[in-house]
Amino acid sequence: MQANSKPRFAIIGAGMSGILSAVKLKQAGLDFTVFEKAEKVGGTWRENTYPGIACDVPSHLYCYSFAMNPDWSYASSPGAEIQAYFEGVANRYEVEGSMRFGDAVTRCEWTGEEWEVETASGYSDRFDWVVAATGILHHPKYPDIEGLDSFEGAMFHSARWDPSVPLDGKRIGLIGNGSSGVQITGALAPRAAKFSLFQRTAQWVVPIEQVAYSEEQRAEFRRNPEQLQKLHQELDASFHEGFGNAVLDGKSEFFDTIEKTCTDYLEKNVADADLRAKLLPDYTAACKRLVISHDFFDSIQLPNAELVTEGIKRIESAGIRTVDGRLHELDLLVLATGFHVDAFMRPMTIRGHDGILLDDVWKERPSAYMSIGVPNFPNFFMLNGPNSPVGNFSLIRTAEMQFDYMMQLVEKVRSGELDNAMPTQQAATRFEEERTEAAKKTVWASGCNSWYLDDRGIPAAWPFPFSRFCAEMSEPKFEDFAAA
Repeated sequence: MQANSKPRFAIIGAGMSGILSAVKLKQAGLDFTVFEKAEKVGGTWRENTYPGIACDVPSHLYCYSFAMNPDWSYASSPGAEIQAYFEGVANRYEVEGSMRFGDAVTRCEWTGEEWEVETASGYSDRFDWVVAATGILHHPKYPDIEGLDSFEGAMFHSARWDPSVPLDGKRIGLIGNGSSGVQITGALAPRAAKFSLFQRTAQWVVPIEQVAYSEEQRAEFRRNPEQLQKLHQELDASFHEGFGNAVLDGKSEFFDTIEKTCTDYLEKNVADADLRAKLLPDYTAACKRLVISHDFFDSIQLPNAELVTEGIKRIESAGIRTVDGRLHELDLLVLATGFHVDAFMRPMTIRGHDGILLDDVWKERPSAYMSIGVPNFPNFFMLNGPNSPVGNFSLIRTAEMQFDYMMQLVEKVRSGELDNAMPTQQAATRFEEERTEAAKKTVWASGCNSWYLDDRGIPAAWPFPFSRFCAEMSEPKFEDFAAA
């Protein structure tokens, strides 16, 4: 890229990070195109529409720093409201005119001077920079259970909800009791004739009161944006300096406090001793992602609800057969079984310097220098990419800092100080070795099986304090970057 040139950006994805990138680039007066496989913005919140969906991060923290929202209706807002927020931001900043909807990127290839981007429709164009804002929770993971295709009732993944399927008075089965499963239980158990939750592992359920903001409170936020900003900062500090740092020490007494809170909540709210025993985890709190709920225990104790802990033997045409020989007859089967969290840009074909294929680089597992860049892939950066702090920091705060970090590299290229920007192999290897060793000491490595773990059983998330993330993102170590 020539010094002082006006670069063009390809942004892959119009979810939270993609909208952020579009707004920031537009404000900077730079040329960009957003490629979105779906028909509208929203990402996770567009694709997940199951009953009961909500964010487990406080509403006033889960928003852009430049677009505070005084009108959240709840302390933890429902999914439709979050989706509306992102649509509103995209509309307010007028970035949708630069988005190609319904046209998935299939190939990104470095030509030696720029990126050639091709889509499923055959569209092709060239860009100086690629920003992969693809997220991690968008490729549904289906369970490997015998007979999955033999069920004759309605069946779908929680992220592929079919709103045409009737729910009231039906026999509903749900596989999976993570955050999505718990939220679905709270919403559907009261509506079903029979509700069966198939649990493999108990979850630590953190009690939370579903606080509704009054119109007077929302009006005060609108009148007093400084108060809204103060609330955002308080939540940010509490979340990142408290929980965000505690998870880094798997032996921290912090988790004893969480376990006591959760155990007291369980004992106070679940009357039956056998059910309490089934709902009590046998691993350290926060080893898996904590589940936040205000209605799960009430819902699973309804007369029509059942917690099934016997293993699933197979799925049959009429329902689920458990290992004790019992057939659980169902009209609807919901699979709240998570996502392929290591997919990132896959199944796109991405070729970097000298034609190197990203799939080959990531053959063992995804990794990235500072969670953002990959050696041999010039001017290619990811927001909330591999090893980002997905379990300990706010994803929005993370993406904002990562984007600002990237833009400092963009300016170095524009000024001619770098021909192209990509981390060196030496820097990437050094960082990954340090990250791996630190990850072994976190609570995520304390003895449970979770989606945070890679193929080696090592946590894939950012294992350093929030203060270090802020310091690293404040200014790149330019000596760790090299021209292609």
